[in-house]
Amino acid sequence: MSLITVGTMAFDAIETPFGKVDRIVGGSATYVAYAASNFVKPVQQISIVGYDFPQEEMEALQARGVQTEGVEVVADKKSFFWSGKYHIDMNTRDTLVTDLNVLEDFNPIVPEAYQGAEFLMLGNLMPKLQLSVIDQLKVRPKLIVMDTMNFWMDIAMDDLKEVLKKVDVLLVNDGEARQLSEEVSLVKAARKILEMGPKFLIIKKGEHGALLFHENHVFFAPALPLEEVFDPTGAGDTFAGGFIGYLAKTKDISFENMKTAIIIGSAMASFCVEKFGPERMKEITKADIDERLSQFVQLVNFDIDLV
Repeated sequence: MSLITVGTMAFDAIETPFGKVDRIVGGSATYVAYAASNFVKPVQQISIVGYDFPQEEMEALQARGVQTEGVEVVADKKSFFWSGKYHIDMNTRDTLVTDLNVLEDFNPIVPEAYQGAEFLMLGNLMPKLQLSVIDQLKVRPKLIVMDTMNFWMDIAMDDLKEVLKKVDVLLVNDGEARQLSEEVSLVKAARKILEMGPKFLIIKKGEHGALLFHENHVFFAPALPLEEVFDPTGAGDTFAGGFIGYLAKTKDISFENMKTAIIIGSAMASFCVEKFGPERMKEITKADIDERLSQFVQLVNFDIDLV
């Protein structure tokens, strides 16, 4: 069951209250691929990198069943670079540097071998590029999931609304949901966003879990309380990779199965934050995932005597 993922493959420089790293591989497509490949193969990557992107990092992804035919390598430019510093609460951060580099000229091309994929994950990227990938597919995937952010709402809202008409699931955080809908109440915000096109809406609330909206149904999934969070970078992308990877594995896109997929996504994100960049995602095993999922079950399981 193939899954196409579209997004950035990049370098990050990250500073948190617990440490600092000057250069580590990141990017939305990188995190999605690492998470999704635990559940589905192949993951068919569409991205762009420069001459400086390490071959061993590409091979590490390929070893996990990630196909890189759709990854363009630009011989005379550097890869996308982002630098950020997190505040003590780890939920807020300051962007220090954004060097688009190869991303300035990115024109994603869907390889012929990727045609017919049943699942499409549009990682956080310029809306017009997300739309371009949808338009290149000869057969509409069974499910299209889209991630976006406040930056695109600021500079490309019209393009963003065009993409929203063509996707099934939208992933945003609570601040982005409020900005997109111009509503303070998340319930009202969800209703407005669902009218824009998506059938399902996931509102991520970081350490406070996630909400899933569909028609008049709402589901809340908690986040696992963690003793130490080293680096939240990529946690949202990892969540998305776990979510769509599980749906692609089970081939079930019902609201009920999406509830499970959200727990899977939350579990994967809880691994991601334990080390800088995707380092923790490279280490985890199926046994680790099963153990983490059992912790989620214990978190929400309770006995009650009715009075």
